[in-house]
Amino acid sequence: MIGHDEAIVMAGIPAVNMLLYHRIRFRVGDPVALVEWPASAAADNAGHASPRLPPRRRTLILRDIEMDRARQHARADAIACPRDFEPSGGLSGDRETATAQALAECLRRAGVHKVVCDRTLPAIFHHQLVHAGLAVRCEPALFVADRRAKDAEEVQAIRRAQQITEEVMTMACRMIARADVAADGALVHAGEVLTSERVRGEIDAFLARRGFENPRSIVAGGPQSGDCHHEGNGPLRTGEPVIVDIFPRDKTTGYWGDCTRTVVHGQIPTEVARMHATVLAAKAAATAAVRAGTSAEEVHACTLREIASAGFGTGMPPEGAAPTWCGMVHGTGHGLGLEVHEPPLLDRNGPALVVGDVITIEPGLYSHAIGGVRVEDVVLVTASGAENLGKGLSVGLAWS
Repeated sequence: MIGHDEAIVMAGIPAVNMLLYHRIRFRVGDPVALVEWPASAAADNAGHASPRLPPRRRTLILRDIEMDRARQHARADAIACPRDFEPSGGLSGDRETATAQALAECLRRAGVHKVVCDRTLPAIFHHQLVHAGLAVRCEPALFVADRRAKDAEEVQAIRRAQQITEEVMTMACRMIARADVAADGALVHAGEVLTSERVRGEIDAFLARRGFENPRSIVAGGPQSGDCHHEGNGPLRTGEPVIVDIFPRDKTTGYWGDCTRTVVHGQIPTEVARMHATVLAAKAAATAAVRAGTSAEEVHACTLREIASAGFGTGMPPEGAAPTWCGMVHGTGHGLGLEVHEPPLLDRNGPALVVGDVITIEPGLYSHAIGGVRVEDVVLVTASGAENLGKGLSVGLAWS
């Protein structure tokens, strides 16, 4: 709970602090500070107490050259720069310290004595606030729920990101499935050995042409795919599972897509087919359990029940386990939005889902001897279930 005499403060660089960016919807690469004024003492555009204004007005303090752009685009009622709140001792030559000093002076002039910060407040801002005599306390969950419940604009941005992700996934899986085969079983594309690195390069080029930036995608074949986060390297081979996990960010909106498929070139091994069938059953059970009010832990439990009922392991392999041990070693999924991994986690102790959560459903099975199988989609949580934000991409192993 936030007291009526407490101001809410946030600070950092909105280009990297996504909780702060979500609050102001304004991207800038320099430090900013945001004040949400106490309900008992709202503030005017200069940051001074004014009972005429509604509660919780926002003042954004940022670099002077960004002020005009912020006035047009930032979700704030007043825009200021550090010089507007220069303390008697002057401002530091360090931009982050100066912004923190200005924040403290802004609050001091307004007669605010208590502030509440979120989990991301940088230490230099905390230091300056305490140095100015303010009482500072942290609310770790502050604005986390707000960020989880995506609005219509956010859902549309993620939907577009996911559809582009599915398009590049289709390209990558078909490249693998339609490759030729060398005498030693290595895949060949356009006369050259098809490697994990080469597929990743094609993925990067595809996404760059569409305005997306792409971290290093996972293209892991054979035993490498038995490690759920192995990025993959070297030649891909026929008859082996290849996990392709692509998670790009739309440079225009800042929102992410995330999709995983498993593809097998040529003959599908019997055990890989069994693993795949189990993963799909687990994915279906987890998706069916998704709705607002259901806990993320229970969704994960639905996944684990399907995995265990098929005779596979859950959790980390026991000490001394043989390479043939096969099981699911991670959670069922995670939140997706301005970060590729954000709350909630679909795992043990996961919270209740809320309308507007966007989450991945991505069960997987992994064996260091055989390889791995993972299938992942992104869904929107509604009051009655889950809506797939993609276009219904194939979940099969054969892409020819």
